[in-house]
Amino acid sequence: MIQTSPKKIDCWVLSVKLQKPSLKDNTGDTDRLKTSLSKILHTNSIHMDLSLMKEVPQLLRKWDYHVQCILFKDSSGWIISGLTHTAEKKPITGLALDLGTTRVVMRLIDLCSKKVLAESSFDNPQIKIGPDILSRIHYTSSKEGLGELTRLIIDGCNTEINHICNSCRISPEDIFIVSVAGNTAMTHLFMGLDPYWIIREPYIPVVNRPGVLKASEVGIDVYKYARIFIFPNIGSYFGGDLISGILYSGMHKNEETSILVDVGTNAEVVLGNKSWLIACAGAAGPALEGGVTKMGMMAGPGVIDKVRIDPDSIQFEIHTIDNRPALGICGSGLIDLVSQLFLAGFVDVRGKFVPDACEEKLIEQDGIQCLIIVPAHESGTKKDIVFSQVDLDLFVSSKAAMYTILNTITSSVGIEFKDLSTFYVAGTFGSFIDPVSAINIGMMPDIPLEKYKVLGNSSLGGASLILTHPEMIDEADKIQNCITYLELNVNQEFMIRFSGAKFFPNTDASLFPSVKVWQE
Repeated sequence: MIQTSPKKIDCWVLSVKLQKPSLKDNTGDTDRLKTSLSKILHTNSIHMDLSLMKEVPQLLRKWDYHVQCILFKDSSGWIISGLTHTAEKKPITGLALDLGTTRVVMRLIDLCSKKVLAESSFDNPQIKIGPDILSRIHYTSSKEGLGELTRLIIDGCNTEINHICNSCRISPEDIFIVSVAGNTAMTHLFMGLDPYWIIREPYIPVVNRPGVLKASEVGIDVYKYARIFIFPNIGSYFGGDLISGILYSGMHKNEETSILVDVGTNAEVVLGNKSWLIACAGAAGPALEGGVTKMGMMAGPGVIDKVRIDPDSIQFEIHTIDNRPALGICGSGLIDLVSQLFLAGFVDVRGKFVPDACEEKLIEQDGIQCLIIVPAHESGTKKDIVFSQVDLDLFVSSKAAMYTILNTITSSVGIEFKDLSTFYVAGTFGSFIDPVSAINIGMMPDIPLEKYKVLGNSSLGGASLILTHPEMIDEADKIQNCITYLELNVNQEFMIRFSGAKFFPNTDASLFPSVKVWQE
């Protein structure tokens, strides 16, 4: 009798040598294959598409009953999602996909060796409809709007899949598993699901657990029987990309309490350990993504990513990506800039420019005070690159929201920042931000720098783990099950803390003992 408890395997590809049929053993070809796998997996819950079943007799005889089975898993058990010959020289691959609102990143992985074969990215083609999720959701209400947005992202993915496969001299047919992590709205648009109710009270997605689908159903052009796993979400504002990030960080397995922050359009935060997880999200990202400041841009050549003010000369020291003439500034550069302006006394604790300190750098445009960061003769635009008081005010609101989100979620469970073992910072925000700059302006807590750990693209990292460690697909579901979501929109303490956080570094300066302005 086959055991019903599944056995842990460390690879989605299993090689099986079958006993050949005879007059004494007339077991059907598909049953013969499933029985052999059952002995390895210790379960009878093994499924196969009818279309693949039709090919089994020919393939088994062609390969002398020695085959490689590409497996996957869903809530009903194991799935045989592909068969290859054991002598096959081409890699058997999987594709991890970080489905970003602005940028989509792919990673091609050999399922047997678990090596990364290639990585690529492309701008999300839905940007031409709307730069942000909200505008895209509204567009779905128009005739053919949802279909157009879905076609754009699916066609974009298929085009990039061809490119990444060509770079490795393989075919999309060699991709047997796809793992997708994205926010709730992006995964809805990816699957062609109507996101209408995501942005309307009480903010309900079509589905929280998309689970395992056939790639062909979604429209992804890979192996014809390939499966695609789409990470579950917690709700409208906490998506599969964060579940993937938690999985990648491993914080859900730690004894000690840690926190994970990912800043994009929203700031999404998870706090907890192996026993519990609590999460929340809030609007703290736009000013850091180039969506608010006039000189704000996504990272790219010529974009300012680091700023320093020389304490002696009080002159700006600007660094741009690829050392090109400055065109604008990205999130990490903006945080550096505001930090340096505050420390140098160009900006006061209220977030207002100090004319006496700024001197001739402070000009007026259309009645608004603006600080010249890069003069026209040095910029790539041949115009002054300026930072206005309006830009600064919007940034102050974003930084205050970021700190308040962190303060509110920790306070909700009676934890202080000093009690955290690790402060994980994810996404592009985490890859390039200088924690010292964020601390100086009261955006992130003043804790020892060694507690900060940069995860990079944790969404892609978690999606990759699904391909390299089969047990992680169950882990993702467990994470989704144990998260408690804290709704900030109805949290009265949030607005009280938010008001106090709209100062540099905070109305309570004792919370930031390491911050010292230069004039002191």
